[in-house]
This record gives sequence, C-alpha cells and structure tokens, in this order.
Amino acid sequence: MEASTPNSGGEKITNPTPNANSNPNPNDSAAVDDPKQNLNQVINSIQKTLGLIHQLSLTVSSFNVASQLPLLQRVNSLVLELDNMTKLAEKCNIQVPMEVINLIDDGKNPDEFTKDVINSCIAKNQITKGKTDAFKSLRKNILEELEQAFPEEVESYRDIRASSSTVSSNESAHFM
Repeated sequence: MEASTPNSGGEKITNPTPNANSNPNPNDSAAVDDPKQNLNQVINSIQKTLGLIHQLSLTVSSFNVASQLPLLQRVNSLVLELDNMTKLAEKCNIQVPMEVINLIDDGKNPDEFTKDVINSCIAKNQITKGKTDAFKSLRKNILEELEQAFPEEVESYRDIRASSSTVSSNESAHFM
C-alpha cells in the first residue's frame, strides 16, 4: 500500500513503507496477533533496516552535491522503517533474561547463559533422581522389615497394591 501526499510544489511524494496498522483482510485479525508472524515481521524489518543502513553508508562514502537528494531519501526511508520496526516490536512479547543482556554487554556469547541454565537443570535433575532413589530404597527397606515383623499384613498390603494397580491400568487403557 502506498501513501501519497502532495508537497509544497504540487508534486506527489509516495511513501512505499506499508502502514503497520493496516490489515488488508479484516477477517484475518487472528493472524495479526500470531506471535510467530509478529516476530517474523520484526525480523524482516530489521533486515530491511540493515539494508537501508548499508545503502546509506554507500551514499555517504561517495557523497557529492548531486547525491544530496538520494541521501535525504535514504535517511527518510531509514527513519520510516525504524518507526515501522518500533510499531511491530510493540506487538511482540519477548522477554530476554537480564543475564543474557549482561553477557552481551560484556562482549560474551549469550549461548553461555543457555549452557549454564542447562547444566543447572542437569544438576537439579540428578539431585532429584538421588532423592527419588533414596525414597525407593527406604520403601524397600521398610517393607522388608515390616515383612519380617508382620508377614500377613504385608502380604495383604501387596495384594491390595496389585489389585489397585490392575484396576488403574485397566481404567487408563479404557480411556485411551
């Protein structure tokens, strides 16, 4: 969609930047709220901005009086695209942990944060597994000692556990 406005000389100036608020299909309002689509739009805007910055740097590096108008047009295009990017970014709800931003500020790779989080999860998982194994061992030892002291009750307990596990497995198979 192109917006055109007359300037003071009567000529029309066209703005090739699409309006971020326009939606060509009014029935497609759910697509506008799609987080992946919003993120892709921001990524595309970033890529377009990088292209505009590259064009601008080429224009500036070979600047002469004749290139003043193209320079102004590229600066205006850059400003419009940055404005568009800001509007698109407002639709994205991306939360970046402060640790990642601090790593980037320190000139480090943000993948270190991911690696540290994964290693932390692995350590916590191992601790939890150790606790689970300890409880299983405790249960086994308690049952062994109970069996020596109360063999009939433990046999009754095991029968009840076996029948309840059979019933629950039949019920879960029934619901699948």
